[in-house]
Amino acid sequence: MYRVAKSIDFCYGHRLTNYPGKCRFLHGHNGRVRIEIEGDGLDARGMLADFGDIKRVMKQWIDENLDHRMILNRNDPALEWFRQNGEPHYTIDENPTAEAIARLIHSKAREFGLPVTRVLLWETPDSCAEYGESNYPSDPSDRSD
Repeated sequence: MYRVAKSIDFCYGHRLTNYPGKCRFLHGHNGRVRIEIEGDGLDARGMLADFGDIKRVMKQWIDENLDHRMILNRNDPALEWFRQNGEPHYTIDENPTAEAIARLIHSKAREFGLPVTRVLLWETPDSCAEYGESNYPSDPSDRSD
């Protein structure tokens, strides 16, 4: 089994509605997403996937949709203000937790035809959420690639 991973850094803001802690307020993160791909065989180049191809597809989507944007629940009362003032935002159907954002990125990678097995999203250097298959152990505090 072959596995490759590509990490992409981006900045985003969010808040969690119906949440009693400090994350109920608008705030931002310098996030890192790690997109992991797995497969049995290599292509004619001897690669499972070209890192540049993963970056080109996923970084472009992240830059255009999530980077330097507020990620908000469709029912967040703050959303109206963002729309009225032309502020960049991205809406999702649930609370924009790290888990939900990791699932969103996993889904988009699959839509683009990448054989992604797992997405990890670090909100901070020591806080990570994961979505996807987990067939092998990893240390989510390891931000090096």
